Amino acid sequence: MPLLFATICSLFLLPSGQMKFPVRPPDTRNLMVIQLNFEERTTADSSDTDTLFYDAGRKLRWDDFTGRPSRNGPSAAVSYTSFAYEGSSRQVHDTLKITLTMQVFFIRSASWVRPEYLNNYYALAHEQLHFDITRLVVERFKQKLRQTALNRDDYDSVIQYQYLQSFQEMNRMQYAFDQETRNGTDAAAQARWRDKVNVGMKNKGVLPEELGFEFFGNFEKNR
Repeated sequence: MPLLFATICSLFLLPSGQMKFPVRPPDTRNLMVIQLNFEERTTADSSDTDTLFYDAGRKLRWDDFTGRPSRNGPSAAVSYTSFAYEGSSRQVHDTLKITLTMQVFFIRSASWVRPEYLNNYYALAHEQLHFDITRLVVERFKQKLRQTALNRDDYDSVIQYQYLQSFQEMNRMQYAFDQETRNGTDAAAQARWRDKVNVGMKNKGVLPEELGFEFFGNFEKNR
C-alpha cells in the first residue's frame, strides 16, 4: 500500500487582545466612512524560526519539515498550515481605518517527512498545494470582507465571524483535496487541483467554477 501525504490544519488563535481591536475610536456623529486595508505578515527566509510565512516566491523545501515522523499511520509527510490575523483601527476625520495584517503560515516543528521520501518532489508538490490552499482561502476571506457592510458598532465581531467561516472552508477544502487526490496518489486529480488553485490565486480567491469554468472539485458539496 503506498504511503500517503497529509496535512494538519488547527485553529490558531492569537493571544487575547491581538485578534480583537484594542482601541475603539470615540463615538462621533460625523463618522461616515469605513476603510478596510489588508497587510501581509512576512519574514526573511531563515531556518532559525519555527514559523514560515507564505511567500509566493519561496516554495516549501523538505528541510522545512523538521518534526519527527509518526511511527504509526500510512502518511509519507504531514504539513501544518493555517492562517490568522491581527487587527487595528484608527479614526482619521470622518473615516474609520481598519487594518488587518494577515498571517498565512507553516509550522516547521509540527511538519514532517519520512526519510525515504526526501527525494520525492511529487510528494513535496502535494504538501506545497496544501500551503497554497491555505493562502487561497485567505484571498477568499479578504474578498468576503470587501463585500460585507461593516459598521463601527460591531465590525470586529463581523470580521471574527467571517474568519471562523473561512477557517471552516479551509478545512473542507483541504479534506476534499486529500480525498479527491487519494492523499496524493492520484496524479491526474492533483494536477486538476493545482490548476484550480492557480486560477483562484490569479483571481483574488475566485474559484474556476465561480468564474463559469469547468468544475474541478467537490468541496462545496460538503458545505
